[in-house]
Amino acid sequence: MGKQTSMDFTQGITQKLHSPDKERMANLELLRIVSMLFVVVLHFIGKSSNHPALTDTEMEAWEYGAWALESLAIVAVNVYMLLSGYLLSGTTFKVKRLLQLWLQLLFYSAGVGIVAAMFGYIPTEGISVYYLAQLFLPVSTNHYWFMTAYVLMYLFLPILMAGVGRLSKKQFQIVLCLLFFVFCGMKSISPIKLTTDMQGYDCIWYLCMALLAAYIRLYGIPFFKNKKRSLLVYLVSAAAIFGISLLFRYIYIQTGKLSDIVTVCYNYNHILVVFASVGFFYLFLHMQIKPGLLSRLVCWMAPYTLGVYLWHENIAIRYEWPLWIQNFLGGATEGVQWFFALSISVAAVFIIGICLDMVRGVLFKGGHKLLSFIKPYRKLDMWLSGLVIDVKEGKQENDK
Repeated sequence: MGKQTSMDFTQGITQKLHSPDKERMANLELLRIVSMLFVVVLHFIGKSSNHPALTDTEMEAWEYGAWALESLAIVAVNVYMLLSGYLLSGTTFKVKRLLQLWLQLLFYSAGVGIVAAMFGYIPTEGISVYYLAQLFLPVSTNHYWFMTAYVLMYLFLPILMAGVGRLSKKQFQIVLCLLFFVFCGMKSISPIKLTTDMQGYDCIWYLCMALLAAYIRLYGIPFFKNKKRSLLVYLVSAAAIFGISLLFRYIYIQTGKLSDIVTVCYNYNHILVVFASVGFFYLFLHMQIKPGLLSRLVCWMAPYTLGVYLWHENIAIRYEWPLWIQNFLGGATEGVQWFFALSISVAAVFIIGICLDMVRGVLFKGGHKLLSFIKPYRKLDMWLSGLVIDVKEGKQENDK
């Protein structure tokens, strides 16, 4: 073995400090659950029939409250991206995992779509070939934009992490600064909407956040050294998102200008959202959940949370379920009733999603056991299990 340099030693220590254990980390699993709850909050706000636009000339107090709540919840998507990068970096790339994910997507995209059609929930123009393609080819048709971005990010993961392993800390910092300047900084200070800006709804932004998470895991960010600072950054950033958006709203109402950027601070790739997301991520990273009932409950529930997203964001019902809740409560709601409808919706969507994914898990496990009696399936399963790439080293384990 060669002589270990001080840099190698430092990187080894920091990697050990910031690497997840083999067992699930309850604090990060709790973060996964909270982030999914925030996702449902954002979707209810965005799809609610009477949610106000910031460009409306008149807004009531509860409507300002809705936008303030969105300022706190807007971190959800970026936090999920950070979780992916943090947990996937330094692990192995598995083709089998990718196939399992694709089957899970198909279960929800086609399954929920078919059941919805049975109850009359179909496009107003009827069922077209493209609609069927969205149900049966969810990744290729961007049925769930987040999952399309995740799959593409996962495909690039071995190459990205192999590159990360060859970069020094300073080189990694330079790469991150360039990426975030191009895909985050420029749009955050631009007075106009940039043509290439996808607002964070794409694979490129997912890659940026995943690389940032890999850096956090390897080296950490010294400023976020405790929960107090992390919480402070999250709250101050959320307040800035809300405050600056109200300022842009005032300018727009008074002058008619800045219409394209009134809500720019709520874009996932805005610098304030990034700050808030990193602060929120570190808040949970510093959290310690003692082994016990809560830890076991969190670790049991967290793997099913993806089902929450996949069922309620299906194209057949993504604009329907908020109306179901509002109609159940007696029609359009506002004021305190709107927040009550929000609470009911988040709880119902989350519980239904967890239960659905538990059923899916049982079905998938049972199907796997039955198919395991078929020899060709067993051989295929063994072959897929062998297609593994060490993300850290970029080396395929079964190479001869």
